[in-house]
Amino acid sequence: MANFSFDIVSEVNFQEVDNAINQAKKELAQRYDFRNSKSSIDYNKAEKKITLIGDDEYKLKAVRDIVFGQMAKRSVSIKALVFKDPERAFEGTLRQLIEITSGISKDRAKELVAIIKDLKLKVQASIDGEKVRVAGPKKDELQMVIQHLRSIDFPIALSFTNYR
Repeated sequence: MANFSFDIVSEVNFQEVDNAINQAKKELAQRYDFRNSKSSIDYNKAEKKITLIGDDEYKLKAVRDIVFGQMAKRSVSIKALVFKDPERAFEGTLRQLIEITSGISKDRAKELVAIIKDLKLKVQASIDGEKVRVAGPKKDELQMVIQHLRSIDFPIALSFTNYR
């Protein structure tokens, strides 16, 4: 009897992040309320960090909203972004760092395995590096696992790959 499986991963398409940041920079440059403002958006691909700068809390929130909007348009999950607390920067501005995370940590993977086991289905969940592999004899049960994981609000973005 054939055994079916799929992988649960948390991946970010960094090309889409790059596109979203470029679009956000364009929008920031075109908006009237940001004329003569020190507000900016900076993206460091190597460190996977985004730096937002705003003149004050209101402008920083507006810059954050612009980035959110562009990420949503590009189907980049906001759950992949880890926000640091805003801090004072030069000339009275505020700076906020955003880290982009990908992969499932060991702790989160253990949570996923526990959630899957609590479903009491005849499937096996195993941690494989930064992903969780779920295998079972029936495709219907695998579909039920996917459906359940989509219905809960898990703290990281989950996607399902290699469905066989």
